[in-house]
Amino acid sequence: MASPPLLLLQNIALTLGAKPLIEDAELSVSPGERLALVGRNGSGKSTLLRIAAGEIESDKGKRFFQPDASLRYLPQEPDLSGYATTLAYAEAGLAPTDDVYKAQYLLSELGLTGEEEPSRLSGGEARRAALARVLAAEPDVLLLDEPTNHLDLPVIEWLEKHLAGLRSALVLISHDRRFLENLTRATVWLDRGRTRRLEQGFGAFETWRDEVLEQEARDLQKLDRKIVEEEHWITHGVSARRKRNMRRVGELGELRQQRRDARGVQGGVKMEAAEGKVSGKLVIEAEAIAKTYGERAIVADFSTRILRGDRLGIIGANGAGKTTLIKMLIGELEPDAGHVRLGANLEVAALDQKRMQLRPEWTLKEALTGGSGDWVELNGAKKHVIGYMKDFLFAPEQARQPVTKLSGGERGRLALARAMSMPSNLLVLDEPTNDLDLETLDILQEMLNDYPGTVIVVSHDRDFLDRTSTSVIVSEGEGQWLEYAGGYSDMVAQRGYGVLAPGVAAPGSAGSGAAGSGVAAPEPRGKTSSASALRTKNGSRKLSFKQKHALETLPKKMDENRALAARIRKELENPQLYARDPARFAKLSEALVKTEKDITRAEEEWLELEMLREEMEG
Repeated sequence: MASPPLLLLQNIALTLGAKPLIEDAELSVSPGERLALVGRNGSGKSTLLRIAAGEIESDKGKRFFQPDASLRYLPQEPDLSGYATTLAYAEAGLAPTDDVYKAQYLLSELGLTGEEEPSRLSGGEARRAALARVLAAEPDVLLLDEPTNHLDLPVIEWLEKHLAGLRSALVLISHDRRFLENLTRATVWLDRGRTRRLEQGFGAFETWRDEVLEQEARDLQKLDRKIVEEEHWITHGVSARRKRNMRRVGELGELRQQRRDARGVQGGVKMEAAEGKVSGKLVIEAEAIAKTYGERAIVADFSTRILRGDRLGIIGANGAGKTTLIKMLIGELEPDAGHVRLGANLEVAALDQKRMQLRPEWTLKEALTGGSGDWVELNGAKKHVIGYMKDFLFAPEQARQPVTKLSGGERGRLALARAMSMPSNLLVLDEPTNDLDLETLDILQEMLNDYPGTVIVVSHDRDFLDRTSTSVIVSEGEGQWLEYAGGYSDMVAQRGYGVLAPGVAAPGSAGSGAAGSGVAAPEPRGKTSSASALRTKNGSRKLSFKQKHALETLPKKMDENRALAARIRKELENPQLYARDPARFAKLSEALVKTEKDITRAEEEWLELEMLREEMEG
């Protein structure tokens, strides 16, 4: 027999202004349940969660919560005002029977000391303090609104593991697909004011949603056909018999009202990037670049070649130096050592993480037009700013709305709209997924995949990196950065573990385990990295199993790649190939460049390991 719900919402309705936001919503949370609450930005998800938390009352409907149960709620914008320290704020969420030391423990796990002044916290630090507050109580029901916003990957993966081990029932709102897929077992979809429930986790949601919308479209088509048939009968059938069938006339009126009441699916964002001139084949070449601030190495002896069409992801914990690395790569910051060569005809459009390019004094219209005129030029064609606003789901009346009045999601969409309107052949996007809903993320991914130029993206969204990146550059700590083919999951498969927090050693190296904000990473598997290869496990003077395995297997991999490169060169030497099949010629040329890079990387890794072995045996 199923357990009675701890939390129950029935027939919830709420109107904000003149427009109904929620019309008929249901939410049932039983002990131990793991629910994803999903819907478009502006659909009312956060409002429904606030009603569930008892923060606000609905206009209509019923809220029931078990009197002896406990509940904690994490809002999108936690308010820490009125508290002297982060520890005082976290402890204020504890009940008299809770463990008073749990708040300090969780703050430490999340990378905070507890002595921080709330007024001086960054967005990510405030989110960590708020998480410690709601998690310390270990409540029966935990309501989390965008818990991963402003968090870096080590903390996201720590949080995911921690939540998976809780007994609490969870209701999660998040734009992080991987986070939802790994944690949820049922999905509640809030769409056009009403909820639908799927008894499967978020991984099954998007296929189910598409099926629901397709069936809805078919039903509307049938309704439209029936209305046409009835209107034809009214016009011709009645006049032919000179007699009104009032029942059928009344039914036609009901059909028309039914069609008017059918709220269509909200329009989607229409993204198109303004294309600049075609860049040269080589976009960026960095050779042995380095940057140090004080005693700390941010980038040390890093080299890479970025070619036209590459989609490069940059991954690392907060503070690893991702923004510094990008600025050096695109020529905004001079390296202390080494040099960067930029390709021909380079036109850069950038989206910064804090959306600083949006001036507070601007209106929405001024942000898109540069402060003059009523038109946005996109790929040689002029488009009225109101039409361009609609493409990004802004209403015409928002044209004169100040940027400061926009929500986080609206600021994210506006910053994207502004970046996309600038002619470019190199897009640099720093945390573009912040505050975007899942449908908008889908469209952004499609746009990036269709974009003819080159893309560099910084993101903590694992699914987004997997869908958009052809390679990723990852911080290995101590200024070391390594490049891996593929997306985030490919990197983990090659490297053996994910992104570590600063101060946390790689698995298999001295001092590995949980520290700072990081969870102890899993044991490595697969390819070793050249940076971690130089460390020895627990300080012992012998190679680890992983290092020994790499020494034995790398020569075979190098031989296989050399043979592959030889086959590619032989085919490229055919003088008729380019004239007969230029696409094949281009594909082979790119494959040869990649294979040669793989050979070089493997040779360097093997040499470092061999030198390490000789040093230990010497």
